[in-house]
Amino acid sequence: MQKGAHTQYDLQVHVVWLTKYCKRILVGKVAQRLKILLMQGCSAKNITIIKGNIQSNHVHLLLAIPATLSMAQVMQYLKGRSSKKLQEEFPHLRREYWGQHMWATGYFCRSVGTVTQDIIKEYIANQKEISDDIFVKRGML
Repeated sequence: MQKGAHTQYDLQVHVVWLTKYCKRILVGKVAQRLKILLMQGCSAKNITIIKGNIQSNHVHLLLAIPATLSMAQVMQYLKGRSSKKLQEEFPHLRREYWGQHMWATGYFCRSVGTVTQDIIKEYIANQKEISDDIFVKRGML
């Protein structure tokens, strides 16, 4: 559980993204440097890497993200920063990706956690302070 100004949150996501054209370039020193760049980038944005894995053509991360960031902001930052830095430091990547885009467009993300949808529904149903269920009474659900 993380805390912010007037908030408590536990936002965990599994993200995966690919190299452009699925080229197997994330090996050796490139993979080692990418790991460091991702750790630095996440630290700068108060993102915790719970688990990570770099394959030759894609990246898997399990992240705990702050409530102040959207998934789009997180991915834009991590992909953009790592692509720029890796291409600056490894000239062969600049030749390989002449358009300056090292990562494929898009990404996969899915929220994860220990609380299921059924548990949340039950919790909401059992909150009986003023009304049984104002949404049902008003025809909203």
